Amino acid sequence: MYDVAIIGAGIVGASVARELSRYNLKVCLIEKENDVSEGATKANSAIVHAGYDPEVGTAMARLNVRGCHLTEVFAKELDVPYKKIGSLVVAFSEAELKTIEELYHRGNTNGVPDQRLIGREELLKMEPNIGDAALGALHSPSAGIVGPWEFCIALTENAVVNGVELMLGTEVVDIKKEEDIFTIYTANLKIDPIRTRYIVNAAGIYSDVIMGMVGEREFKIKPRKGQYFVLDKNQGPLANHVIFQCPSELGKGILVTPSVHGNLIVGPDAEDNVERDDKSTSKEQMDFIREAAERSIKGINYRESIRNFAGLRAQSDRSDFIIEESKSVKGFVNLAGIKSPGLTSAPAIAEDAVEILKNIGLEMEKREDFNPIRRQTHFMALSPEEKTAKIKEDPKFGRVICRCENITEGEIVEAIKRPVGALSVDGVKRRVRPGMGRCQGGFCGPRVLEIISRELNVPLEEVMQDTSGSYILVGETKK
Repeated sequence: MYDVAIIGAGIVGASVARELSRYNLKVCLIEKENDVSEGATKANSAIVHAGYDPEVGTAMARLNVRGCHLTEVFAKELDVPYKKIGSLVVAFSEAELKTIEELYHRGNTNGVPDQRLIGREELLKMEPNIGDAALGALHSPSAGIVGPWEFCIALTENAVVNGVELMLGTEVVDIKKEEDIFTIYTANLKIDPIRTRYIVNAAGIYSDVIMGMVGEREFKIKPRKGQYFVLDKNQGPLANHVIFQCPSELGKGILVTPSVHGNLIVGPDAEDNVERDDKSTSKEQMDFIREAAERSIKGINYRESIRNFAGLRAQSDRSDFIIEESKSVKGFVNLAGIKSPGLTSAPAIAEDAVEILKNIGLEMEKREDFNPIRRQTHFMALSPEEKTAKIKEDPKFGRVICRCENITEGEIVEAIKRPVGALSVDGVKRRVRPGMGRCQGGFCGPRVLEIISRELNVPLEEVMQDTSGSYILVGETKK
């Protein structure tokens, strides 16, 4: 019997798991895929928003500003890549100058610190490659960028170290409630039905489906697709801040931003009425993104694009985040419709979820032995003396596997053997970046596959690219 079962191991579910691990509770985190961060968490803009955009008085406004602060704190505790580079909302017309002034006043009301309005001259000093039509901008220095999947993995690892049970490859297919106990039925034949006193529904674009398994569908999720370019690191210096165009009803518009690892990210567009599994990209939309981004930053060389991708945002039929106990099912807490700024807000959403659980009857006693710290090896960041010592301790750290990102065999093995270890080639990639560089795994991919096979003691043919069933090899070409 669990006290709380969390459904969905994206950034929201992982944040809730870590927050609950501060207490003497029996908690499980249930994920249908074979790794965490497989939904919107691995396919987004990776922005830590300042908080000027959400409407005053909404949960989004409050949680965005609080989450922006917590993300910086947690990134340090959990050894997650994060940079507070600030953001610029750029105005390209007199009407848009009025818009950014409104955003400035809204941000002040929401509690965004240190923001200011700047003119073209100062904007050019901050962003020499800004578009010719730019007239001014709203500068918010508290905004930043983060590694979204690294953050989710780190939160989950820290939760597991502090006692949370992670159940991967465990798709929820039905939920029953008798008296005060929920029984969760899954497609994982290796585990028995899960009995729990409370459920936290953090299932992203499937959260309305999960709600409908046990009660009324109190909301509807309408996925919104966004497509992106990822450009090589030689394009990263073109932008120094997160650069937004003025927002519209479809979102914050096409942005241009450096990533925490030095790439340049351009996108997303916004496409409604898509299927929940539609992560396709199209030439027409990518061309639209290129044309729109040219207003913001001049001279982006799209021949240096190393990856295109699409992500799905959990747009709901409500305008605000849905953070509440279900009206039809007591003890069932919905964290749904977590669209942008969901990544930023996730740590603060977790705090709200804990308060809701307290208020509806869950007795919670803080643990004295909670450990908030998590570390991993970043070999190339070590001093020469530290590198020598590390190689002496384990020679695998002396063998570079990924030349694009300078990742060693020791780091890959460590990623596989961590508390929430990688099971696939992309799982290793999300943790320590082999395959994230210019060649996108063309050279290191086969070696990573061999290392996974060796460390997990499974045949090469059973190593997956990413999610369940994504096998890479079927047999030898020569015997």
